[in-house]
Amino acid sequence: MWNDILEKTDHLPNILWDLMLVGISVIAGWLIKFLLSLFLRRTTVKEGDFSLIHSVLFHLGKAFNYFLPLLILNMLMPLMRVPAKDEVLLNRIVEIALTLSFAALMIGAVKVLEDYVYHTYDLKKANNLKERKIRTQLQFVRKLAISVILVLTACAILLSFDSLRKLGAGLLTGVGVGGIIIGFAAQKSLGNLLAGFQIAFTQPIRIDDVLVVEGEWGRVEEITLTYVVLNIWDQRKLILPINYFIEKPFQNWTRTGSEILGTAFFYLDYTAPVDKIRDAFNRLLQASPLWDRRASALQITNTTERTIEVRTLMSAATSGNAFDLRCYIREELVKYIRENHPECLPKTRAIVSQSS
Repeated sequence: MWNDILEKTDHLPNILWDLMLVGISVIAGWLIKFLLSLFLRRTTVKEGDFSLIHSVLFHLGKAFNYFLPLLILNMLMPLMRVPAKDEVLLNRIVEIALTLSFAALMIGAVKVLEDYVYHTYDLKKANNLKERKIRTQLQFVRKLAISVILVLTACAILLSFDSLRKLGAGLLTGVGVGGIIIGFAAQKSLGNLLAGFQIAFTQPIRIDDVLVVEGEWGRVEEITLTYVVLNIWDQRKLILPINYFIEKPFQNWTRTGSEILGTAFFYLDYTAPVDKIRDAFNRLLQASPLWDRRASALQITNTTERTIEVRTLMSAATSGNAFDLRCYIREELVKYIRENHPECLPKTRAIVSQSS
C-alpha cells in the first residue's frame, strides 16, 4: 500500500512533495496532541484529579505542539526529496529543533512534579513544618534539575558538530588550569552556591519560616541558589545573600514548630492588687480564641524605687496570633486597671513639710 502511494506521487514536484510531508507531520502531531489532551480531560471528569491533569496540559501542552510534529518529521526525513547537499543541513536543523523541544518537555515535566508536590504538601495547614521542609528542598532540586537539562541540551547540540567536538578535545588539556582560574574569579559566587545547597538540606531556614534578621521581622518568601527574599511585616522585601544564614546569627521562630510564647509588661504602683489583676488576666485569656492554652503566667519580675514590673506570659499557635494576643491583653488589662484599680497606676510621691 505504501509503495502504491509512493508510485502515484512520483509525478509531484520535489518541493511540493516535501511540503506535503511537512504538512502531514504538523497535522499528525497536532492531532495526536489533541486526542491526548481530550483523553486527559475526560479522565479528569471521571477521576476528579483536576489539579494534576491541568498542570500537565498547562506545562507540557506547548512543548508537545513542537515535539510531536518534529518527531514525525524526523521519521519521515528518509522519504523527503531533498538535494544531497542540503540533506545534511536539514537533518541537523531538525535534530537540533527536536533536541530543544525535548528539553522543553523535560523542563515541563519538572514543573508538573513541582505542582504535584505543592498540591500534596499545602502550606495552609496550621502545623506545616513538614511541608516547609519539602518545599525548601524542592525549590533547589527544581532549579538544579532545570540547570542540568539546559546544560546537557547545550552540550548535545554543540557536540553534534564535528568541528566543535574536535575543539573540545583540544581544550580538554586546559580545563584544569581554567577551572582553577574560574574558581578564584568566582569564589564569592561559588560560596553562595554551596551555601544554597547546604541550606537546602540542613535547613536552618525554610520557606514560610518566621525570622528576625537585621532587626526586621518577616517570613521567608523565596530561597534561590544565591539569595534569600524575606517578606517584612510591612510588605517590604529584605534580600540577603544566602551565605548570610551560614555565617551570621539570626532568629528563627519556627525552626521546630510554629508555637511561640509572648509577653506583655505593665508598670504599676506598689499598692497594685496583683492577685485580682492575675484573675482578670486569666479571664481574658480564657475568653480569647488566640490563646492555645499551653502556658500562662502573671508575675512581678522587677521593682524600681517607684513602680513594680508585672510581666504577663501567654502562648499562641503562631507568631501572628501571639502578636495579636499580646496587643489584646495590653488593651484589656489596661482598661481593667483603669476602671477598677485606678489608684495603682504609677504615681510619684513627695513629702511636703510645712515650716512654722
